[in-house]
Amino acid sequence: MMNALALLGIYLKQHAIGKTSQIPELSRLNTIHYNEFERIIESEHVYNPWFTEPNIRLSLEALSASIEYSSIDTWLRKYPELPANSQNRKTVGVIMAGNIPMVGFHDMISVLMSGNNFLGKLSSKDDRLLKKVADILVSIKDEFEDRIEFTEGYLRNIHAIIATGSDNSSRYFEYYFRNLPHIIRKNRNGVAILNGKESKEDLLAIGHDIFAYFGLGCRNVTKIYIPENYKLETFLEALEGYAKLSEHTKYNNNLDYNRSVFLMNRIPFLDNGVLLIREEEKIASPVGVVFYEKYLQLDRVIETLEQQKDQIQCIISDIEEIEHSIKPGRSQFPGLWEYADGIDTMNFLTDLSK
Repeated sequence: MMNALALLGIYLKQHAIGKTSQIPELSRLNTIHYNEFERIIESEHVYNPWFTEPNIRLSLEALSASIEYSSIDTWLRKYPELPANSQNRKTVGVIMAGNIPMVGFHDMISVLMSGNNFLGKLSSKDDRLLKKVADILVSIKDEFEDRIEFTEGYLRNIHAIIATGSDNSSRYFEYYFRNLPHIIRKNRNGVAILNGKESKEDLLAIGHDIFAYFGLGCRNVTKIYIPENYKLETFLEALEGYAKLSEHTKYNNNLDYNRSVFLMNRIPFLDNGVLLIREEEKIASPVGVVFYEKYLQLDRVIETLEQQKDQIQCIISDIEEIEHSIKPGRSQFPGLWEYADGIDTMNFLTDLSK
């Protein structure tokens, strides 16, 4: 199964760059799937305007990088009891979000690599891409055909559930699936901590952490912490390189709306034409907006983030004192072992078979 997943990664890498590879192992897959998948990628924005072609290819780049053979091996070595015996195989329902392309991919492969069966309920905002990826995986290893299923209806005859949604939907999930083993994920966001020594390249990289997928992902930076004397104009000037994002109708509508709200309510903010920033203690910000908070002592920031860890998916920083931080520009490229909400999905899945 590891070889099959790694081959899927090699296949998907082609679509990340939009160019076929001449590797012999991909010849059959390309004949069957390549042109159809390209058509899906190029037309997805018609069904969901947020899913632009560059964003889909970015997602494919991240997915293909995460399932290189060495990464899969490192990931699964933590779970020597895998895979589950086929007689103990369970059916795991997975309710997927639709905020960024193929956001449920990690849950799907986790269920499969744990030896269990996957029953997925896709978001109406992202109901074509992952189905196609599953088709390709079945073409690589036909064993998966009987272990992958998607449904548009209720999730029935399942032994466990993994559900990702908003804070509101999570309450419904918690109640509805209260009698099943479950992982229920809520809203989380990324934060960045600056010390004022960042180069223009560093700030551009943080811009990627802010703007990738138009800021809709749980790993996108929605708040920055800056030293007391930091010049925000430097930050905004560096991010002007992302000005073309404001040409996207839905993103620009969000910019205009939030700009109007701030003006009508006389809320101070800065604006570089593609991003609005305002001082605010909250972590989650609207699309097109990043909050900031000033600090005098880094220790206080670390203490605050520890208190708010249930709201934070990842921390972006080059500061050595910040443990488990991610380098600027890398927030959208998590390893297989970097679990959403910090919950070890594979431990949860392997426990089902015990």
